Amino acid sequence: MTKYNRLKILVITAFLLLHSHPVWCENKDSSDSVHGSPSVVLDEIIQGVEQRYAGSGFSADFFQESTLKAMEVTDTAFGKIFVKRPGMMRWEYEKPERQIIITDGRKLWIYRPEDNQVMTGNAPAYFGGGKGASFLCDIEMLRKHFNITVEKEGTDPNHVLKLLPAEKKADLSVIYLSISKKTFDILTIITYNPYGDETRIHLSNFQYQQKLDDSLFRFKIPEGVDVVELEEY
Repeated sequence: MTKYNRLKILVITAFLLLHSHPVWCENKDSSDSVHGSPSVVLDEIIQGVEQRYAGSGFSADFFQESTLKAMEVTDTAFGKIFVKRPGMMRWEYEKPERQIIITDGRKLWIYRPEDNQVMTGNAPAYFGGGKGASFLCDIEMLRKHFNITVEKEGTDPNHVLKLLPAEKKADLSVIYLSISKKTFDILTIITYNPYGDETRIHLSNFQYQQKLDDSLFRFKIPEGVDVVELEEY
């Protein structure tokens, strides 16, 4: 897959993953910033997040910034996300162009109406093991698939957790989560890959305990639309 195609596909699907440090994690000693036992603090944070996302589904607004380091290209987008346990997500991009990303946990569809195109693929290849923010639709993935440490505490309004994949992955280096200390909402997700690429997803306007129908997470391909099979890289 060329660099251009990797940017085109990964930016619109929120999959760009990085390895460089975000601004909030620079110039600090995490061992000095955690109050009390680090393991106790971490367990309290994870329990708070699990309780917050224990419902069947939720929705939120998102703003996304994706950077492909090798090409020095940054792309921004925003829209709305719908999530239902287990494994179902729907990303509705409004700007810079309309597109919808849907997965029912097995199949992935990326519909680009302006291009009259649908890209399809195997969802686990793109969302497996917590990639692509898929842990939002199964928060238990955090404990199962990552080694987690508390990166920032103190007087900041948010917790910051560092997630390292429990098993080495070719396309994922590290994830940072910014979590509200007050509500345990996941406010920002920053992901990194070995190429030095970055995606930041900022979430807001959460609506919890929503009864989302399964049909929202399936896609019927319109007649006459070009269908492209995504490569598994």
